[in-house]
Amino acid sequence: MLTIAGRAHSTGDFCDGVSRRDVLRIGSLAAMGTASAWSLPDLLRAESLSGSKSLKSVIMIYLVGGPPHQDMFDLKPEAPKEIAGPWRPIATNVPGFEICEAFPRLATMADKLTVIRSLVGNQAGHDAIQVFNGHHPKNQKPSGGWPQFGTMVSKVQGPARPESPPFVSLCYTCTHGPYNEPGPGFLGAAHSPFRPMGETRHDMVLNGVTLDRLADRKSLLNGLDLIRREIDQTSTMEGLDAFTEQAMGLLTSSKLAEALDLSQEDPRTVERYGTGDPTIMIDSNGAPRVPQSLLLARRLIEAGVRVVTLNYSKWDWHGGRNTEGRADNSIFLREEEDFPIFDQCVSALVEDLHQRGLAEDCAVVVWGEFGRTPRISARVGRDHWPKVNCALMAGGAMQHGQVIGATDRIAGEAVARPVTFGEVYATLFRHLGIDTGQTTITDLNGRPQYLVEGEALPMSELV
Repeated sequence: MLTIAGRAHSTGDFCDGVSRRDVLRIGSLAAMGTASAWSLPDLLRAESLSGSKSLKSVIMIYLVGGPPHQDMFDLKPEAPKEIAGPWRPIATNVPGFEICEAFPRLATMADKLTVIRSLVGNQAGHDAIQVFNGHHPKNQKPSGGWPQFGTMVSKVQGPARPESPPFVSLCYTCTHGPYNEPGPGFLGAAHSPFRPMGETRHDMVLNGVTLDRLADRKSLLNGLDLIRREIDQTSTMEGLDAFTEQAMGLLTSSKLAEALDLSQEDPRTVERYGTGDPTIMIDSNGAPRVPQSLLLARRLIEAGVRVVTLNYSKWDWHGGRNTEGRADNSIFLREEEDFPIFDQCVSALVEDLHQRGLAEDCAVVVWGEFGRTPRISARVGRDHWPKVNCALMAGGAMQHGQVIGATDRIAGEAVARPVTFGEVYATLFRHLGIDTGQTTITDLNGRPQYLVEGEALPMSELV
């Protein structure tokens, strides 16, 4: 359940800056007929009038620090050893579609996947901005900054169901600031994600407020309604009652809390996602290796959330020194640790989406901020490489079972079908039913802004 706190609560604001006491005003202001900048009954009423409730959704998985594309989905076994690395490609269930031998589970479901090998226009630093909003951080931006993807969806479409927020972030806070989500930009705190992995998790219970006390407040609203009804000659109160009732339902609903409670999931399913290592974040400034985050994302999608973002593990692997002081390409030691768990949890997510009838409605994208250098050095292993990157996509009723784009013989540059972040985002927006050629959002200066960078169109190969 969501927290309903009174004056005695001492912790101040929600993570998006909205006062806890203001939450009750969602219902009370509507019942009194008072204008409010954030009125849930108004949102519910507008959604009802529109006659449409899209349940299309997106799960975005950020591989923090930049995954090595040539060791995962674009292997070059014929290249020199200092380029190819130790891994070898294996065949998948799609002819001609090969991936790393460390991903046997994903190989059996390649017909449900798309690998983009030619993602270009990547920024060069450790910065999550482009991953979350599709805009290169060095390009011109409006005052307040670009909103991230889930924020834009929240603004354009609102909640799919009254009891669930449109945008939930399962991202853990990284000690390296630029790894974190960039925020709502010029759309403001009202469209920030609900963040249950941080302090907001404490807001999932009725801290100090019993359901009886909440019922007393509802009784007060009903009393005010009776007074209004005596002088109301237009029957408009009947409609107001319905939407205020839904608003109160959101405040008391346990659906979101239940989605975040893995104890309610079949233990065999939890086990199928694998076991991670939550200390990865502490050791290397990245995110923890928590495969259950992908399971939580699926549960949130089932609860009616439109967009779920999460960060997974730390992929900025550089060589170090071994116990004898010699240079050590520890990148490959980390790959041996991370790859099998990645294979297990991502394949489990894709399998779940198909088994539970969610695959057509839920699209998945997995990517990082840049690729890795073709040449392996003793000092750093594979370093940062913005010239080309890779992405993995699934779900969304798209044309999967294919590889899009190609790189040169050392996986250093795109030589066929370069793909931009804007194109991937245009594809995801289209999946949600949002026309990026027509839809705009207004910035702080009152100017309309399109949702994707440049004139990017949805990828014809997928849609």
